[in-house]
Amino acid sequence: MPEMTDADLGFLRRAIEIARRSRAHGNHPFGALLAGENGQVLLEAENSVLTGRDVTGHAETNLIRLATARFDEAALARCTLYTSTEPCAMCSGAIYWAGVGRVVYALSEVGLYTLAGSHGLLLPCREVFARGGHAVQVLGPALEDEAREVHAGFWTTP
Repeated sequence: MPEMTDADLGFLRRAIEIARRSRAHGNHPFGALLAGENGQVLLEAENSVLTGRDVTGHAETNLIRLATARFDEAALARCTLYTSTEPCAMCSGAIYWAGVGRVVYALSEVGLYTLAGSHGLLLPCREVFARGGHAVQVLGPALEDEAREVHAGFWTTP
């Protein structure tokens, strides 16, 4: 399995900053970005579940909606989706159907589950991708402490 590069870590930190921005905008603290094969940032997306009143408004799904409107499947196969937290089953399905070739995430699903409890599903993205007919390379988790920080206090009720 390939190792995480410094560029991967830099993009993950940017995804975490997008998650921080999402939270500041009144949404769940998740962020994602799409990088092209030459390392350029093509798109960014925040979570919009609360402000958009749409439970499917996860950062990765929002990003895939933008990406599939702009790029064909051949281009997306050469892209990497970076996300602050491991994609859920819904987002993994969207990533798979869009044909994105590589996913790199920071906080693991298990790490999120320990913070958010019933707000998550324990179905790793690798399991979702493994059920499909084409490969999606996955790297993660990485920078979990940094990624966890943006969730601090969010999932607890006063």
